[in-house]
Amino acid sequence: MSSLSALHVAVEMATRQRDDARRALQDAQNARHAAADQLHQLQSYAVETDQRWGMAEDSLRGPEVLYHHRHFMGRLDHAIGLQTGVVHDQDTRLAQLAQRLLQAELRLTSLRKVVERRQHELALAQMRRDQKQTDERASLQYRSSPPGLAAQES
Repeated sequence: MSSLSALHVAVEMATRQRDDARRALQDAQNARHAAADQLHQLQSYAVETDQRWGMAEDSLRGPEVLYHHRHFMGRLDHAIGLQTGVVHDQDTRLAQLAQRLLQAELRLTSLRKVVERRQHELALAQMRRDQKQTDERASLQYRSSPPGLAAQES
């Protein structure tokens, strides 16, 4: 019976690990979504800025203003590149956490099957013991009955 209780403890631990893996995956999905939103905002802002400057090309701008605009757009492109890297890293992390969750679920499932099999084996062994006791009682009862009564029963 101690092996069964040890298996129950293992199932509880595997359940906690699976739940932790599921929470970590959910957190990573939220972080990836936030990173993708931020990337989209940066890209939208860059497009808007280019459109504003593109519409106003007819106006006279000094070289200094154009330099600052190009410099700003360069920094914005750099930020977009960095954020793209963050989203890619989040995708990689998501894949790893999804694999970790899958492994935890497989472990939990296999432990539950082992517990189920062990419980079935214990129930079968108990049933055999009960049947053996019943057979022994019937045998004792048969032997202790008077000889004439035993012959009539046959």
